[in-house]
Amino acid sequence: MLQPRRTDASLVSLAGRWYFPIAFVARLPFAMMVVGVLTLVVASRDSVALGGVNSAFVGIGSAVFGPLVGAAADRFGQRAVLVPVGLANAVLLGALPFVVAGTAPDLAVLAMSFCIGASAPQVAPMSRTRLVAIIRQRMAPQRHGRVLSGTMAYESAADETVFIVGPFLVGLLASAIAPWVAVAGAAALTLVFVTAFALHPTGRLVVGGAERETPAPATQLLRPRLVVVVLGILGVGLFFGSTLTSLTAFMEQHGESSQAGLLYGIMGIGSAALALGSAAFPRAFGVGWRWLAFGVVLLAGAVAFAAADSVGAVALVLGLMGIGIGPTLVAQYSLGSERSPVGRSATTMTILGSAVIVGQSVASAIVGEVAERAGAGAAMAFPAYAAALVVLAAVLNLVLARRTA
Repeated sequence: MLQPRRTDASLVSLAGRWYFPIAFVARLPFAMMVVGVLTLVVASRDSVALGGVNSAFVGIGSAVFGPLVGAAADRFGQRAVLVPVGLANAVLLGALPFVVAGTAPDLAVLAMSFCIGASAPQVAPMSRTRLVAIIRQRMAPQRHGRVLSGTMAYESAADETVFIVGPFLVGLLASAIAPWVAVAGAAALTLVFVTAFALHPTGRLVVGGAERETPAPATQLLRPRLVVVVLGILGVGLFFGSTLTSLTAFMEQHGESSQAGLLYGIMGIGSAALALGSAAFPRAFGVGWRWLAFGVVLLAGAVAFAAADSVGAVALVLGLMGIGIGPTLVAQYSLGSERSPVGRSATTMTILGSAVIVGQSVASAIVGEVAERAGAGAAMAFPAYAAALVVLAAVLNLVLARRTA
């Protein structure tokens, strides 16, 4: 139950004690989709390239329809959008293993993958929108800055955690039982937890509060200071996809392809810890500079990843890359929230969330093809290219911030 207005209350008490667990688990299927589809198609149809293309189609579907889902939520409310979208996504995920294992042509599998991406419930951006609305409507103005910073840190840590835990679960279920179980599990989680998130009382708050102000023109979504954040977070998505796909190729070379998700989980240890700790960074260490500093750490780790030649070395480097990725995501989402046009917060956050999965999917397709044609060594260079894009966007962000100061 949503608690009544108390300007001195904590965000947890205002949102309700069940909100955060439900919202966390509800975003897991989104993080499992791309990897689950990749693993299922590779295992069933014996083609890394085809698996990568299907992952890309998941991302394309999310890119095309994700922002529309966010815009619909801004206009009609989250419940009215999330319930039917979540049910459709659960049905599609549940049907995919039968389609892939059957005699359906590859084109039909690609169409299913696109529809799965198109119907992906945008839980993470909608959670941010709800929490920002609670802070602005139910807390004293003098608390907004600090609580917003901590909230963005938590939300980014939650995103980073699920984007690590999701592939980890896929790898665990695929290696322990069968690849189709991971996709079926994502369908079950969507059915139960996305529906619970949609029906949570916080969904009503956004409809009736400040977020229902007259929306700014859609053209404001194209402002350079917001576009550069989208570019940076796209780089993070490219990093996720290229790292996991090249790691899968590397582990396949060592005869353990189904365990790539387990090894990938190492990256989440430092990432989640530092993401949660971002709220404790001194104010003098500005968000833009954090993005650049930790982006450089990410780039250094990615360069080392490209040179790693043993499972132990790869595990060590993944830990280093995790240190860079968490605070980078926190900084990007914080800037995205700050620069969101009036009345378009769900749209903005959905665009950012879609950029992650688009980057992940496109990188999976490209790197999967490279791995199949040129080997794991060539594929392992791609995370460094993605990290370089993250650093470049960080530099552009600082330049734009200085010009508009």
